[in-house]
Amino acid sequence: MPALRSDFITDYDVLADTWWDPRGPLAPLGWIARARAGFVPVAERTGAWLLDVACGGGLFGPHLAGKGYRVVGVDLSALSLNEARKHGFDEVVRADIARLPFAQGAFDVVTAGQCLEHVPDPFAVVREACRVLRPGGTLIVDTIADTRLARLVAIALAENAPLPGRPPRGTHDHRLFVNRARLTRTARSQGVELRLLGLRPHLRDGMRYLAGRREDVRMIPTSSTGVLYLGVGKKW
Repeated sequence: MPALRSDFITDYDVLADTWWDPRGPLAPLGWIARARAGFVPVAERTGAWLLDVACGGGLFGPHLAGKGYRVVGVDLSALSLNEARKHGFDEVVRADIARLPFAQGAFDVVTAGQCLEHVPDPFAVVREACRVLRPGGTLIVDTIADTRLARLVAIALAENAPLPGRPPRGTHDHRLFVNRARLTRTARSQGVELRLLGLRPHLRDGMRYLAGRREDVRMIPTSSTGVLYLGVGKKW
């Protein structure tokens, strides 16, 4: 059996100059980041902190303006972290996302977007995210489901169709796609009850984007979690 493709996060060094290209290979991550930001509550206290796990080039940062947080990003890619510094992140830290260098309960919100499907143990990352989240804080994660439909959409179609925003071939390894039931069990064991919902591109936006008449695509919630899905919950 081929080795698991679990090192793509560090490959972002190769793609670091494309983070903010609206028609480049990382463009869909920006669409998802905007959708994820819609689930971030306004800070309930002065001096609240938000941690973005695997922050990459900082696509999440601009969507947090006005929410009232000091924003910290953690990632393995040094070049990507340099980009994050320019786009709304107050601090950045280079570290293994499965071994976060932060104290227990340090953050009011923890997010982990589009990274769980690239690591050999996504559940270790979730446990760490829960550990550094304070009681009453919000956890938000999004990833790809371990389904046949997700293989078709995220690999066979997305990585091979000659369209703008196409991720590089080999970006995804279906064996790393994340089981929804195990994800919710893992979060629950750490004190977070996740509510899952699906995300999909807005169809009209998608058509206009492909025609070159729009620079981004809204991602909208759906009841189906069989491809791209998001989980949100509070730590009790």
